[in-house]
Amino acid sequence: MSHASTPTPALRVRGVHKSYGRHHVLRGAELELPGACLAGLVGENGSGKSTLLRILSGVLAPDHGTVDHSGSLGYCPQHTVLNPAFTVAQHLRLFQVAHDLPDLSRARELLDVLGFAEYLHHRVSTLSGGTRQKLNLTLALMHDPHLLLLDEPYQGFDWDTYERFWRLAADLRDRGRSVLVVSHIAFDTVRFDRLWRLEGGLLVEGASSSAPSAPATAAEGR
Repeated sequence: MSHASTPTPALRVRGVHKSYGRHHVLRGAELELPGACLAGLVGENGSGKSTLLRILSGVLAPDHGTVDHSGSLGYCPQHTVLNPAFTVAQHLRLFQVAHDLPDLSRARELLDVLGFAEYLHHRVSTLSGGTRQKLNLTLALMHDPHLLLLDEPYQGFDWDTYERFWRLAADLRDRGRSVLVVSHIAFDTVRFDRLWRLEGGLLVEGASSSAPSAPATAAEGR
């Protein structure tokens, strides 16, 4: 008799601990993210979300525990890491070389999807925070990774770009990618296939009944 094999999770986290001195940030966090999934991870400021994301992305090593993921990885940190003297086009070229991409077709597509193609030859120093975040997100996605880790990805977005982001995230999921969106507030939880909360250094699956359905105010413009 043949048995169907269990699909390999896009991301598996087992017993992850992290401390800074006597401060225990993560106390055995566990998570299993399937393929083709749009998921959320929420927690209050200071709960350890960014620490966990840095561990998941390989930037930071856990004290204990394991992190495994299948396929390529894209990581969008909360704070943009951009050179203010470089143009948008120069950043795209640098990442094209870093990822050994044959062309910039995917990057140009993302510029159109996120609505900032007109800033291609603008220096980062002249861009608003919202547009810098669009570039930050594009750089994380332009090599079309299988797993996407996004830390506060819509920070600084206006309403139009916020909606563009969610359409993009759903499209990535529908194309078989796994997307983990990390935020301090669970906006629009109905958009997620799965949702975890980081509480007391542990991950608990399930939404909060008090989570708002949309941002109360529009973020900055351009």
